[in-house]
This record gives sequence, structure tokens and C-alpha cells, in this order.
Amino acid sequence: MAAVSVDFDALESKGDIAHLYLADGSAPITGRSFGANTSAKGEVVFNTGMVGYPEALTDPSYRGQILVLTFPLIGNYGVPDEGIKDAYGLPEYFESNQIHIAGLVVSSYSWEHSHWAAHKSLAKWLKDNNIPGIYGVDTRALTMKIRSIGALLGNLVVNPSASIESDMFSDPNKRHLAKEVSTKEVKVYGEQNTTSVIAYDCGMKFNIIRYFVDTHKVKLTVVPFDYDLEANPSNIQWDGLFLSNGPGDPSMCPETIKSIQYALKLEPPRPIFGICLGNQLLALAAGAKTYKLKYGNRGMNQPCIDLRTGRCYITPQNHGFAVDTKSLPSEWKQLFMNANDLTNEGIVHINKPFFSVQFHPEASGGPLDTAFLFDKFVGHVRKETQPLVLQDGLSYMKKTYKKVLLVGSGGLSIGQAGEFD
Repeated sequence: MAAVSVDFDALESKGDIAHLYLADGSAPITGRSFGANTSAKGEVVFNTGMVGYPEALTDPSYRGQILVLTFPLIGNYGVPDEGIKDAYGLPEYFESNQIHIAGLVVSSYSWEHSHWAAHKSLAKWLKDNNIPGIYGVDTRALTMKIRSIGALLGNLVVNPSASIESDMFSDPNKRHLAKEVSTKEVKVYGEQNTTSVIAYDCGMKFNIIRYFVDTHKVKLTVVPFDYDLEANPSNIQWDGLFLSNGPGDPSMCPETIKSIQYALKLEPPRPIFGICLGNQLLALAAGAKTYKLKYGNRGMNQPCIDLRTGRCYITPQNHGFAVDTKSLPSEWKQLFMNANDLTNEGIVHINKPFFSVQFHPEASGGPLDTAFLFDKFVGHVRKETQPLVLQDGLSYMKKTYKKVLLVGSGGLSIGQAGEFD
């Protein structure tokens, strides 16, 4: 395969030659390295956010993926100090303790950075964590390819040789990614608080912990993805159940689903709230089905319609799987819907305090427009009345018209007025 050359005058020619090979058999994309001198295999996905790469790269939901950032200039504000911790001993500016992406693809990398919180460059951060990065790539053209073909497996190779490996690609979705990123022990945050919530960690972002404990004064007990809630070996006293975000295929978490099913049967019911992967896990526990999206929804500007009010919110998202709305049992309804592709963005039980959303209400990074959903969940846990009125999601289905007849008088060309009957 002949390499596709790049010629961006605005880029400085630093770094070794790097190739991004794609599983569709197309010619490798050539750029230059600005990360670690190593290779990485993974699923090539894109993120449309303009800022927030420290949060995105440490988001466990990106585990095993080669991340393409569509915003053209990356690295200009550097990376904060990983040593700065919050009151709970968690990194203040990051969503986990490590970088989870397999590799990074950008258009233009800024070799100079400037920000009051910057501690090092993005390039040094990648090298310190042995993560390859490539710049000089037409990321928007690559994104258009992914949107057309679907998510592709890729291999980011620095200093490529003439020979090509027989196992050129590896699908991370075949791995148990939630198990890889989940906590290995039970941890408690905000012990001084009285409202007690169990959080299943399938790849939970640190900002969720801060949001529960700092903003809502919750005692949050974080448990591994496979914690047996029915047996409850740690004898945890809990008032509500939270299902976190995370990477990979939700069907690979049967232990989590089993515990959710136990919680769904409790009487009186205890509130359950899930986000991202948690939305899919709750759906599976309820008896619905999930499926893999063509290219997923990732970024900070996904429009979602709240079917209680008809209002559309801009939401941050990062997922490659979705709930099949048509498979929901009769006692479950769609709560939110994506305004772009009409995929499911949330579910709710018709008369019990169980609900979940596909996006990230707590953001980091991204908008906080839907943070009120945490208020709703904590309100349920504290036994505060939460009314529910849903609109019909079918009313938002797009209609296709092949012919339109205009009847009227007056000018019909651009710049002319017209009167229509």
C-alpha cells in the first residue's frame, strides 16, 4: 500500500514519521509522531470537542481506542499537574489515574503551550505514559470516513518498517474493558454524609465522585463492577444505586446486570440512576436489548430531547453502544432521544424511581445543562416527590417528502418577495 503524503505548511516538521493503518485496506495515513516511540492497536473513534483533552484522555470510557480529535489545534494549553489532589486524594484535573486511550490523532500539534495551570506539554505527558501520538493528519477527512464506513480498527505505528504484521489489528470490544478499568476494592467517599448511595464502578470518572459528595452531600460507596449486591459481603447500608459510565460492550458485565436485577425487585423500591454504560446495563437488566452504533456519539455537543418537556439539551457523550428502544418492556419508556440520529438517550420506569441517561450530566469536560438529573436522583433517594410526564418520542420522527407544490403569487427567485396561499 502506498502511503498518503501530507503537506501542511503550518506544521513544524518535528518528530519521527508515523503511519495510521486502517482495517478497511486503504493506504496508510502518514504524519509525524509527537508522543511515545511505540505502536498502538485499537478502535479508531472521533471526538468533536474543542477543549478538554486532559479529561478525555483519562476518561476510562476511551479504553483501548485510538482517539481522533476533530478540533484542528491541539496542545496549546498543555497539561495540568497530576500531583495536585482534591480533598479525596483524587487528581484535581483528571478523570482517572492514567491515560486510557491507546493512541492520539490530531491535525495540528502546538509545540508551544501556555496556560496558568500547565505543568508539562501534551507531548511529554504522552511520552511519560507510553502513548503514541500522530499529527499532520486531516482529521476531518478521517472523521468523514468513519461516519461513512463506521468505526474502524486501526494501528498507529511510529517509524514503520516495510513489513506488515500478520496481527495488524485488534478489536478492544472483544476484551472485558469494564473489568480492566473498574476499582478492585470497595471505597467510601463522604463518610460524614447521611444519604448513602452505592456506585458501581465500570469505569467511573472522578468528577462523578466529586459531584455526588461535594454538590449533593452523599455518602458514596464505590464498588467493583462484579460486586454481588444480593450477598453484600461488605454489609453496605444503602438508600440508592448508581450505575457509572464505562467502556466496551455492556453484555460483558453479567455480574453487574445480575445485581441490578436484584435491586429492581426490591420492595419498597430503592432509586436507581445510571449514566452512559449504566443506561445500557439498566436496560439489559430490565429485559431490553443493546446494539453497537455505526460510529458512536462522542464529544460535547450532542443534542438530546427531554421527552418530559420537549426541551433539547446539549450534552457531552462518549459511547459506542446504545439501547434498542423498541425492545423496552411495557413498564419502561424512553426518557431522552438524540435529536441527530434519534437513538436512545435514556430510559425510565413508569411508576418506580428507576431511570438512566446515555450522556454525562456531570460533564467534565462539557456543558452542565443536564446536571439537574443528579438533583432528581438524590431527591428520589431522599424521598422527595418527583413528578413524571412523558411526551411521545414518535412525534420527533423525521418525515421525508419527495415533492412539494408551492401555490402563490409574486417573485419566487432569491431576493424577491412572494405571497403564498
